[in-house]
Amino acid sequence: MSADDTDTAPHDARPVVGTRSVDIVASILLLALAALLGWDAWRVGNSWADDGPQAGYFPFYLAVLMAAASLYGLVRALLARQAAGEPFVTHGQFTRVMQVFVPTLAFCILTQYLGLYVASFLLVAGFMIWVGRIAAWKSVLTSFLFTAAMFLTFEIAFNVIMPKGPLEAAFGF
Repeated sequence: MSADDTDTAPHDARPVVGTRSVDIVASILLLALAALLGWDAWRVGNSWADDGPQAGYFPFYLAVLMAAASLYGLVRALLARQAAGEPFVTHGQFTRVMQVFVPTLAFCILTQYLGLYVASFLLVAGFMIWVGRIAAWKSVLTSFLFTAAMFLTFEIAFNVIMPKGPLEAAFGF
């Protein structure tokens, strides 16, 4: 057997996390959320008053149902043996998700400081160059046209006030 015949998975196919682990963590988080929602519904009142149900009546029972479903999912994930080896996400898939998540998070943060239009310009141009591997001049031109169309649509046609940054203020918008 040669070194080329080894059964190692390529770098992109390596699992980052297993399905069973994700199921367990998701069930625990949903159970905690159900407990919080149930407590809050109990706090505001979850019984039947003279004039009908109190404010927390329906939310409390929805939280109980959510907790029951979470417990069912948790027990099922703990007892599942065949899912122990199944990958939830591979390294290649995780990389692609992060290629979208990180710029989108940066867009949300930059919108606060640069305004919607400048942040949108940077996001679209960045995606086209980085992920799409499109020529920089095409990406910048497309991003500019998209941002200008967005500005004309929201600010001029519909008269909707969008978050603006220092560049728009410099131009008097």
